[in-house]
Amino acid sequence: MKEIDFLAIGDIVTDAFIQLRDASVECDVDQENCKLCVRFGDKIPYEKVDIIRAVGNSPNASVSASRLGLSSALLCNIGDDQNGKECLESLSENGVITNYIKIEKEFPTNYHYVLRYQAERTILVKHEEFNYDIPKDLPTPKWIYLSSLAENSLPFHQEIVKYLKEHPGVKLAFQPGTFQMKLGYEKLKDIYQHSELFFCNIEEAKKILEIKEHKEVKELLLDIQNLGPKIVVITDGPNGAYVYDGENILYTPMYPDPAPPVDRTGAGDSFASTLASALILGKSLEEALSWGPVNSMSVVQYVGAQKGLLRRKKLEEYLVNAPKDYMIKKIS
Repeated sequence: MKEIDFLAIGDIVTDAFIQLRDASVECDVDQENCKLCVRFGDKIPYEKVDIIRAVGNSPNASVSASRLGLSSALLCNIGDDQNGKECLESLSENGVITNYIKIEKEFPTNYHYVLRYQAERTILVKHEEFNYDIPKDLPTPKWIYLSSLAENSLPFHQEIVKYLKEHPGVKLAFQPGTFQMKLGYEKLKDIYQHSELFFCNIEEAKKILEIKEHKEVKELLLDIQNLGPKIVVITDGPNGAYVYDGENILYTPMYPDPAPPVDRTGAGDSFASTLASALILGKSLEEALSWGPVNSMSVVQYVGAQKGLLRRKKLEEYLVNAPKDYMIKKIS
């Protein structure tokens, strides 16, 4: 069996990107709680549709790790349909090991609709409630990268915890998806406490901590780490990202965009998976933090979460040619 450096666990999906042109965005005065608006009860013209296979937080991460040179596998479930077959083909073309993808005839492969307007997107999601499990023939990976799963996945999370306890050498990176955040901390306490690496953005951190009031990023980092993760990473969109390892807080700006972003789908996945991959490749936390924004910059130049994912040589070229003000800062 081939050794696995990076095992991504999480739902796979086909995304249909629908480019809108007749829409608007309405926000609060402080530019928060923004809503995509279209005319109700009318026919809304769209510009085009792009169908992109084998995406989702964990599939995106598996492709990212593969392109950076790791032995990368994906553990997920698909239906016995054309969408599932095309997802498998797409993963294989990207060098991802697909031996541990389970086909279930009674479910269709997940299919989402992405409403694109300007550089942002609103995603209509539906996760099929597959029968999740860990295959008995799974080789022990160096790292597990866990992200978005369906609402029925709590027993599977408990199975993952059991697996981690039985394989103490395996490190866990956790990037909670929508339903995992909805499950709440108490139900996933053991996952948080087994996490070597934890990723979320500022809004997600507040949701996880169940707070509404404003808190500085430094406080959010400390509060999330108190839940169990050893290294906490919180992103703040175009304002950069922060990492806390229990001793130091590091900050990175975003790598400058060569052109206005086309589509921000997958920017967070590329950042998180690239940082995790760099650590697996032996980079220091500071170096790994500098890698993440480079892949995010590239990803947002294309429609979809995977087309812009870089290979290691190209990513390192960007770092060599980075602007002088692109540097990691220790802020505490």
